[in-house]
This record gives sequence, structure tokens and C-alpha cells, in this order.
Amino acid sequence: MLTIIGPTASGKTSLAAHVAATLTRRGISAEIISGDSRQVYRGMDIGTGKDLCDYRVHDGDTVLDIPYHLIDICDPGEKYNIFRFQEDFLKAYADIGSRHALPILCGGSGLYVESVVRNYNLSPVPKNEALREELSQKTMDELTAILMRLKEQNHSDMHNKTDVDSPQRAIRAIEIEQYNALHPVADRPFPDIPTLVVGVDIPRDVRRERISARLRQRIGEGMTDEIRRLLDEGVAAEDLIYYGLEYKYVTEYVIGQRSYDDMLTQLEIHIHQFAKRQMTWFRGMERRGVTIHWIDGTQPLSRRVEDIITLLNI
Repeated sequence: MLTIIGPTASGKTSLAAHVAATLTRRGISAEIISGDSRQVYRGMDIGTGKDLCDYRVHDGDTVLDIPYHLIDICDPGEKYNIFRFQEDFLKAYADIGSRHALPILCGGSGLYVESVVRNYNLSPVPKNEALREELSQKTMDELTAILMRLKEQNHSDMHNKTDVDSPQRAIRAIEIEQYNALHPVADRPFPDIPTLVVGVDIPRDVRRERISARLRQRIGEGMTDEIRRLLDEGVAAEDLIYYGLEYKYVTEYVIGQRSYDDMLTQLEIHIHQFAKRQMTWFRGMERRGVTIHWIDGTQPLSRRVEDIITLLNI
């Protein structure tokens, strides 16, 4: 398997699709598995940055539609989690393998990707309503402190700040860590899947410029209209806020809790912070034993594609 990771706005999806297209033209079929925790939701398109057009690769008069998996598989409002991701990943991986194609795992959700690359053994964790009630009045700082203590007790690599950016997510992470402390993980071994891991690295100033430009583009494409539609369809505001980043701040603007300027300012700040935390997570993966081959994300696309194919040695 090939795994392509990188922070938001690094161009990893387009890169993965062009690698798949190049391999396909050379007689090696390839399909992409999304490693994104929010692109699983139907109708949540602009805010999650699905950019489905990236999977359609143009080569002169020829157009290649690259098959993709684990996008649009859940309804908005559902609480997707890492345990379900692992199950869905294995199904997609087997499906791709049945066609003798190369799976390309591509995403920026560090916890999801690492759960595959380092074959986490996980078990489903039920809701703990009493714990949720107990934690419901605590601040984000208090929740973070509780989570960090549990992580230390469990010697856990899970639930970095990258994937815990709202009180609801923090409470769920505490719920999982507490459950795992009291209940040893069931014997559900995740298979060891050999993979080449490639990271897309871009300078901080370039990353910030891309993030700001993409945010303005998404606002212009109708991100606020997408939120209004989801609310009109019956998705609860607190469920959208749970998904973090764009959905948190734009929802708060739509329901009147923020001004437009405050929404835009805070969202831009927090996306920049999120991208920084993503890179922190990826560097942590290296410390935990994952070899990541970093490539320059500012190089021409064709050069990046060839660099990856050279690394694949196929």
C-alpha cells in the first residue's frame, strides 16, 4: 500500500489522484482510500474539502476517474469513530485487493491514518451517559487536562489535540480512554499492512497562504449555504459544531452566536493552528517508529508524482 499524508491545503488528494492516474497509464491499477474523519459524511462537501473534482484527472483529451473509498458513507449527525474507520478501511482494502489494484491511503486525520499504519488493536467503546453528564460543565482546558492524565496512565498515543478540538470530541476521547483503562482491549488484531508512507511538506508561509486562499474560496462557494441546508434538513446545530473547524464556526455564525467578521477571523486562526498540529502529529508518528519519506510540496506536480513512483519502485 501507498500512504500519502500532509497538512490541510498541501495538495495531497490531487497528488494521490495523479499518482494513481500515472500508475494506471503504466498498467498498474490504483484506487484511493480516504483517511479523513469528516469526508465520510454525505452532504458535508464544502466544509470538509472533499474536492471530488481532484479524483478526475485530465491528460490531454483523456479523462481518468480514479476510484475512491470511504467518502459519503454516513449521514450527517452520525458519530463516526476510529473503530468504524478501521472496519471500513479493511473492507475497502480487501475490495481493492480483489481487483489486484494498489490501495493508496490518503488523508490528514493523523489518528485515523496511524491506526492503520501502526495497526492499532481497538474495540468498540459504548457511551457513558453518567460520565458525559459529569463532564458537561467543564471547560475545554479542564477536559484537556483530564484527557492528558488518562493518556499518561494508559500510555496511550491516541487523541492528540489534532483530532480533539471541541468539548464534545474531548469528552468522547475521555470516555474512550477511561473505558480502555478499565477494560483491556479485546483480542481484535489489526493486520500488519506493509506501506510506503510519503509526507507532503510545504513551508509554513506557503501553507498559510494556501489555507487563507482556500478558506476564502470555500466561503465564496457557499459554505454558509451548506450549513443552512444541513440545519434545514434537521441536523442539530450541536452535531455540526461537534465536527469542528469550519462546521463549528460557520454554524455559530449561522445561528447568530458570532458575527461574520468574527467567524472568518477565528476560523482562519484555528485552521492555521490545526495545520500546525497536523504536522506535530506526523512528526510524532516518526518518533513512534513510522518512516515517512518527505517530499517538497512546492515542486511541480509532475515531479512530485515521479518522486513517489520512484520510491514505490514498481
